[in-house]
Amino acid sequence: MIKTKYCYSLILMLSIIITSCGTRKYTVKSDTKAAQAADAMANLKSKSLYRFITDWTGVRYRFGGLDKNGIDCSGFAFLLEKEIFGVTLPRISREQANVVRRKDIDNLKEGDLVFFSFGGNDVDHVGVYLNNGFFVHASTTRGVIVDDLTLPAYQKVLVKSGSVN
Repeated sequence: MIKTKYCYSLILMLSIIITSCGTRKYTVKSDTKAAQAADAMANLKSKSLYRFITDWTGVRYRFGGLDKNGIDCSGFAFLLEKEIFGVTLPRISREQANVVRRKDIDNLKEGDLVFFSFGGNDVDHVGVYLNNGFFVHASTTRGVIVDDLTLPAYQKVLVKSGSVN
């Protein structure tokens, strides 16, 4: 009788241990920039924008380029705005900045444009705002990529942001 109670107790404890291990949830802290960029992509309202960006991600930078063999920042913004939002922009980033209605960075919406001046006073780079401080652009060193607009390297050279419409 004592042996039977012991066996039942042992079985009960083992089954509790086994089932408790099966219900444990493991989480990974996702505060890396890559995870945040992935979240920005996942939170896009426009699924066609999501497809467009994933289709172009990784395409290398080529000054004056306008296809998958290489594309520059203004060419990427030009194609994205035309295909996804039906907006025809000028081809050059400096001219694109001229047709944008200025907006405070805190009020940017999906598809708005962000302009930078890495080489002085004139606009020489453009990206397209996504959400939560992330934007997509054709980086000269990394190709088409989703990037963090809040990085100091971008904040120092951000000269204009706004919408086309």
